Amino acid sequence: MKIVLQRSHAASVTVEGQVTGEIAKGYVLLVGITAEDTDEDIAYAAKKVAELRLFEDAEGKMNLGIKEVSGQILSVSQFTLYAETKKGRRPSFTKAAHPDFAKPMWEKFNDVLRTQYELHVETGIFGAMMDVQLINDGPVTIILDTHQR
Repeated sequence: MKIVLQRSHAASVTVEGQVTGEIAKGYVLLVGITAEDTDEDIAYAAKKVAELRLFEDAEGKMNLGIKEVSGQILSVSQFTLYAETKKGRRPSFTKAAHPDFAKPMWEKFNDVLRTQYELHVETGIFGAMMDVQLINDGPVTIILDTHQR
């Protein structure tokens, strides 16, 4: 799994003119799944997202986690995180998992964040063309790759 995590003041995702997910302060997660991902990758990624300390404390240090600031998560499936650009001008996405595998993995990841870590998670719609808007906070952007731990 690859996740691009962006700390945000507010964010939303719209599909065909309808808002499908919207959050206030929290994280926007762009989530890519590859065919090699397992439940272990989901557990690792969810724990990292839930426990990272990326919000400032009273002294201005990134020392607070998302739960400590009552933050929310907007999770968006993003197969293009597995783009290969070594050859030619058009990216290849062969490392991205097939939707039949990727969709349930992404949904399971979101469910782990909700149930195990008790986080508020909003989502886009898997496979849809989405308009994602966010007000980046910082900006703070972290890239997690479960295959490089």
